[in-house]
Amino acid sequence: MADNDSSTAERGAWNSKLGFILAASGSAIGLGNIVFFASNAYQFGGGAFYLPYFIALFVLGIPVMIAEFSMGTMTGRSFPMALSRLVGKKGEFVGWWSLGSALFITMYYVAILGWAFCMMVGAIFGLMEPGATAPFDPFLEPSAAPNAQVYFFGLLASWWPMLAVLAVWGLTLVALWKGTETIEKTVRVAVPLMWVFMIILIVRGVTLPGGTDGVMYLFTPDLAGIAQPDVWKGAFSQMFFSLSLGLGTMTAYASYLPKDSDQVNNSFMVSLLNCGFEYIAGIAIFSMLFAFALNPVGGTLSLSFFAIPQGIAAFPFATKVFGFAFFFLMVMAGVTSAISLVEGMASAVIDKTGTSRASALAMVAVPGVIGSVITTLPFIVDPGLGGNGTVGLNFLDILDHWAFGYSLLAVGLIECVLLGWVFGADRLRAFVNQHSKLKLGAWFDVLIKYFIPAVLLTVIVWNLYLDLFGDGGLYGSSYPLGPVSWFPVVIPIVWILGTLGLAAYLTSRPSAEEPAEPVFPAV
Repeated sequence: MADNDSSTAERGAWNSKLGFILAASGSAIGLGNIVFFASNAYQFGGGAFYLPYFIALFVLGIPVMIAEFSMGTMTGRSFPMALSRLVGKKGEFVGWWSLGSALFITMYYVAILGWAFCMMVGAIFGLMEPGATAPFDPFLEPSAAPNAQVYFFGLLASWWPMLAVLAVWGLTLVALWKGTETIEKTVRVAVPLMWVFMIILIVRGVTLPGGTDGVMYLFTPDLAGIAQPDVWKGAFSQMFFSLSLGLGTMTAYASYLPKDSDQVNNSFMVSLLNCGFEYIAGIAIFSMLFAFALNPVGGTLSLSFFAIPQGIAAFPFATKVFGFAFFFLMVMAGVTSAISLVEGMASAVIDKTGTSRASALAMVAVPGVIGSVITTLPFIVDPGLGGNGTVGLNFLDILDHWAFGYSLLAVGLIECVLLGWVFGADRLRAFVNQHSKLKLGAWFDVLIKYFIPAVLLTVIVWNLYLDLFGDGGLYGSSYPLGPVSWFPVVIPIVWILGTLGLAAYLTSRPSAEEPAEPVFPAV
């Protein structure tokens, strides 16, 4: 793919638009798309969730993605350096803070992939068979039938996930070794395979007795539910998380595109591919859950590692094949997202310091591997399972709650304020319209400057209030127990001080190059 910006050509470039679309959609399609969307849809009223979610796609998801893609092509730089060129050092600080949080997220995200990898292997050798035990009080006796929960907790208390984590990090770094060249080769295989395996699961799910009842529930709107504020809050939160916004990955990928790329078209394609995958994943998951009367309420971990494998174990035939297919799908979806997370950070280090790609990858991978290893520590701290059982799972749960639950929304809020008010939403729109067949109107400025910041601020304040004062909030419960009871206090402090300190340090360092001010279109 030709590039009319020599600096971008030196950094790397996609060989084709298809490669970029596959990479960006692979980044957006992750573990949460497979089960978390279905969980949210059930929690917020099944079909009632779809209308708010569809609205959120057009008034939040696609506009922010247009902005993040455009920052990359406008400047030819990764997230913090793109913000630096557009709004100065304050923007660069926000960009580095975002990537600092992304590093924490990558630590435990790869750990989850390690568990999925072990469960994928286990689907062939023992997960779908009776006799599993776990070193926890409720599960000391071998199970009389296949029991995914017992198998998973037994896995957590072993050292095997640590080896799987190292393997996943190895696969991720190999895919990133030559930048866009190896990323594109990887996603050209991984992303189509994800769709194929999901379609296989759909066919199996809807052909089960009662499977179509789940599909009907998922798509039948409960109009009374649409009036509930929680439904809209859930839809807007899910949309932001689903599209990998606020992590710097989309800007990094777009920085390898030509300056004249049509980012409206690209944003629609990537967003619709992501949401389309979520919709068909909902069909697969709901058909299995309803067929075997399993409870769809739960987070990504409980659905992925307990409920769905338990349903697959009840299939009349080929349980090992379908069990392997489900966890293979999880691993592929997760790896394509992990690749984008690491690339977002590595490309920023390269842009800032001028170091080699190998050195930049090492700077990201070393702390990342250490964090992933901590997340897979098998030491049991709660044998009664009143909390999460092991040190690693407690560490993951608290870190995910803060680093993922708040940083993405906060970065998106600040990003829209900086682009809308400091750089100017009208200037951004003028750049986008230069190269897009579908022109953005003044409504885009209103969304970036007013509507999206107001929505994100409302969700952040609401979530924080519930965490601090709500009955079901993180600090209103007795969890976690035992020697890690300090986790809920210390982990968020380490996250916020660590990421802010890193952002301040990197922002204060001189850049490897002091580029000329980019030329932006007149309004």
